[in-house]
Amino acid sequence: MQFQTYIGGRGNSQLAYADDRVSVRTMKRNPQVIAFMTPFPYSVDVDAPLKDAHALMREHRFRHLPVTSAGAIVGVLTDRDIKLVLGPDFDHPKEEELSVRDAYVEQPCVVSASTPVATVARTMAEKRIGSAIVAKDGKLVGIFTVTDACRALAQVLEGQQGEEPNDAA
Repeated sequence: MQFQTYIGGRGNSQLAYADDRVSVRTMKRNPQVIAFMTPFPYSVDVDAPLKDAHALMREHRFRHLPVTSAGAIVGVLTDRDIKLVLGPDFDHPKEEELSVRDAYVEQPCVVSASTPVATVARTMAEKRIGSAIVAKDGKLVGIFTVTDACRALAQVLEGQQGEEPNDAA
């Protein structure tokens, strides 16, 4: 089977078979993080009660929660941060006495929505962090987590598997 590779603008490649069968596959060579992030995540104010933030995370089953102050991104709260501040018995100090400010991580990894997903994943791996906050014009638009990175990897690997071309007839 003969085929030619055409490289289109913005990193797209298409395979066109030389005989009557045609299969066109488009795969971005370096897609942006916006394509794989979780859009419009919940966020919490830095002065909110920690118990409310923890309840929100348990209810919606996520582990990373962007933290804001007056609409600006100031940090991230993780389930691990909550466990660390509450101690091994989850009761000292009392969760009701704490605010998000007592547990969150300041200066989170914040990336632009147009940042290549490979760059974000590499940064997360090098810094050993579980999420990156995605912003556009300084506003929260998403969050990219290790789970999102695994989904992106699966899509890329599945897209690169050999496929038999479909008959055009």
